[in-house]
Amino acid sequence: MPEPRPSRRRGGALCALALALASLLTATVTAPAAGAPAPGRPAAHGPGDDRPVVTTDHGPVRGRAHGAYDTFEGIPFAAPPTGPLRWRDPQPAPSWREVRDAGAPGPQCPQFPPLGSGPATGSEDCLTLNVTAPSGRAKGRARPVMVWVHGGGFMFGAGSPYRAEQLAVQGDTVVVTLNYRLGVLGFFGHPELRGATNFGLADQRAALRWVKANAARFGGDPGRVTLFGESAGSLSTCAQLASPGSAGLFHRAALQSGSCMTAFPPGAILPTLPRYEPFVPRSRTEAAGTAAATTLGCARPGGTLDCLRALGTDKLVTPELMQTFSLVSYGGGGLPLRPDRALEKGRFHRVPVVQGTTRDEMRLFLALTQSTNPIRDAREYRARLVRSFGASAGAVEARYPLASYPSPGLAWGAVMSDVSFTCGALRADRALAARVPTYAYLFADTNAPRLPELPAVEGYPYGAAHGFELPYLFPMDTEPRFSPEQRALADRMTGYWTRFAASGDPNFPGAPGWPRFGGAATVLSLAPGAGGIKPVDAAAAHHCAFWDRLAR
Repeated sequence: MPEPRPSRRRGGALCALALALASLLTATVTAPAAGAPAPGRPAAHGPGDDRPVVTTDHGPVRGRAHGAYDTFEGIPFAAPPTGPLRWRDPQPAPSWREVRDAGAPGPQCPQFPPLGSGPATGSEDCLTLNVTAPSGRAKGRARPVMVWVHGGGFMFGAGSPYRAEQLAVQGDTVVVTLNYRLGVLGFFGHPELRGATNFGLADQRAALRWVKANAARFGGDPGRVTLFGESAGSLSTCAQLASPGSAGLFHRAALQSGSCMTAFPPGAILPTLPRYEPFVPRSRTEAAGTAAATTLGCARPGGTLDCLRALGTDKLVTPELMQTFSLVSYGGGGLPLRPDRALEKGRFHRVPVVQGTTRDEMRLFLALTQSTNPIRDAREYRARLVRSFGASAGAVEARYPLASYPSPGLAWGAVMSDVSFTCGALRADRALAARVPTYAYLFADTNAPRLPELPAVEGYPYGAAHGFELPYLFPMDTEPRFSPEQRALADRMTGYWTRFAASGDPNFPGAPGWPRFGGAATVLSLAPGAGGIKPVDAAAAHHCAFWDRLAR
């Protein structure tokens, strides 16, 4: 597909995703599930119980005990990227001698409220991580380590809301969640930076280096590290697969709803939005940085960066600048090639991969636009097709006729889910599977509970929408609560993910077999109930041969 033309608001499509979703997901995952202790708070213990202390390579930390698991939160993995360290790769964190309290998360990185009202929140002193580990040492062996990268459109979110006790206790793993710089502070570019950008990705690598140095101190195995994430966290995992600087820092990768080949056609969510691709040339980011410096009064040859570094976050962390710098640059910043091309050329790290999408990815975003931009009839459906696909609109309509769907809006949701997420992920699976063990999935619980903050939209069910698999791995409240069959699915998924972390193969005794990707019927459908977990031919069901031809 051709490169999109430069746009002043080049993050606009991603902003539509993030504004609609990020606050809902990241706010909801903070809510403790029934019967679970709140994040950062210990479960009830007797008077003789002590808070656990672990000595890291920078100094001792005191966490909190929660019965079957311990948490250690707000541990610095790099120095605060403030003042002269703003827009530089992360530097080592200072050491400490006294026991440092690790009983509560550190601040989130600066971000504006997801709906764009109110001042920015967070602190630049945000490069911290959180560890969840089963209580006590594993007998005679170290546990696999899972490192979670949060989503949020590269503009929102933090690691701490994702409670990891289910993965840690049920899967016998050590789980690390982390913060990374976002938006203009994490993905800015300028010619005076001499090719440096993607500071948020550099933060992720610094956290992985911390894990390598400290995993064993928490009972983890530094030789079995799985990097995994969802949405922007999945795109980050893709970028780390293609980044030479991350070599040896992780040994498996799991990508949830964001592949190296994710892209949206123009008008995917709203008719006015341009085409969206998450990876852009560094030259475009640097041009945007030059324009931003002029707008901020810092266009001073040789002194632009000093001027920008002297500005407060209130001048930088604005909706406009966070949107503008919400994409990942290639051709510098640790990412030499565009990631889809890196996969095609085989220039990625040789680690086993799990990768998948949800069946109805785009319904989330489209449901949230129904009140302002509904697709009410055949005429509006065809107009959207023409906007997105031009001369190919008729061919797309023939593949997705309105007669096959309950409404024009749900037909559009099927089109956009397939072209934007599912078929791109399967193309990436083919490139990966040619060189590494690859396991593909499709989360297909069409009655998956929604997050409580998401409104019910009359006539537009969410189905298995973007992010709806998260409660199956991380405890959080849902509406309604899980049925017994959905609880069983969550147990299976937790087993698959943690077994993959342990061995590089998600299969385990008693669970339906998950075949390696490599042809028809090698995508594992994940749905509740008897027979809900089974291999399917997702490429055929989602018309991927058609979309592959259209993409050429």
